[in-house]
Amino acid sequence: DPLDFEWSYWIEWGREHILWLLVGHLLVSQMSRLFMEKYKPWCLMVYGMVACWFLLGIKGLAVILLHAITSFVVAQFKIPVLTWMCSLILLSTLRIPAVEEAKRKWYDTENEYYLLLFTMSVRCLFYTSFSLEYCWHGPTQKSSHSFLWMLAYVFYYPMFHNGPLMNFDEFSKQMRRQEAFSLKTNLGILIVGIIRIFFWWCLAELMIHLMYIHAIYSSSPPLEAVSYWALGGLALAQVQFFYVKYLILYGVPGLLLQMDGLKPPALPCCVSRMHSFTKMWRCFDVGLHRFLVRYIYVPMGGSQASMLGRLFSTALTFAFVSYWHGGQSYLWYWGTFNWLGVIVENGVMGLLSVPLIQRL
Repeated sequence: DPLDFEWSYWIEWGREHILWLLVGHLLVSQMSRLFMEKYKPWCLMVYGMVACWFLLGIKGLAVILLHAITSFVVAQFKIPVLTWMCSLILLSTLRIPAVEEAKRKWYDTENEYYLLLFTMSVRCLFYTSFSLEYCWHGPTQKSSHSFLWMLAYVFYYPMFHNGPLMNFDEFSKQMRRQEAFSLKTNLGILIVGIIRIFFWWCLAELMIHLMYIHAIYSSSPPLEAVSYWALGGLALAQVQFFYVKYLILYGVPGLLLQMDGLKPPALPCCVSRMHSFTKMWRCFDVGLHRFLVRYIYVPMGGSQASMLGRLFSTALTFAFVSYWHGGQSYLWYWGTFNWLGVIVENGVMGLLSVPLIQRL
């Protein structure tokens, strides 16, 4: 079943180029940790920029640099609202038809253009994280919030095309921390990690080969003909495959982060163990959840705000998620239903905390 676009797309790119570039990153990283730990961030930055040039061309590299420089310049004003406006405007340029057509002409195939589009969408979260941290940092932290550190963060290759997301404050602290390096320990981590990822990959291929979930979803007559129980089973199969897919898509870069001495965001929790919207958002994409909480939910008041304040900060968070994913109408419905789910769950939890209800 070739109809899961995301899986087919990343497997094809992985086999052709990205996997080999990740192996190159691993070699550069281990050599720099072994011989020049002090310069490791800059070695990895240069490698990431070269890898970007190789895959996206000089124009692709230039447009990512342009976005990063623009965000950095706006961050100099140290006004978070201005930084957010800049990021949203830069994100919106990815959906302007004339700009899309111009970028398509840079490449021979649609797949190459989509790689630039996906990469720039993910980079938007990274330069937004850096710029907001820059707005908040004190004078004593100036050296760790330089433009060079921004480039080291934005062009860090394992998280370059598809994530996972790690906020800049976590990245810089861990990258600057110098630890004792053991090639033997790292080799053990690498072997165990490869075995686990290979098992998940075999499972994903087995599921997509035997279950035909996406082929069934692509046509409405089978969905209209089957029972509600069968529809429930198809929905469960869909999210199970989505879960296994992201174990691989986030597992590979997560393994490389470990090899670099960093602590990656936790991999997604198994969807069969989740029974709430709140836990799904907290535990499936941990990096994205941390980003949303730190840069949107808490600054807008979060759990410390009034009831209306919490509703607004949660709505703003889901609005950004829907817009960042593409802003199509079905994404707004998806975001709205998730927002309602979280609100209802929190409301019920608040109700259950009332002493009278607890006694009953």
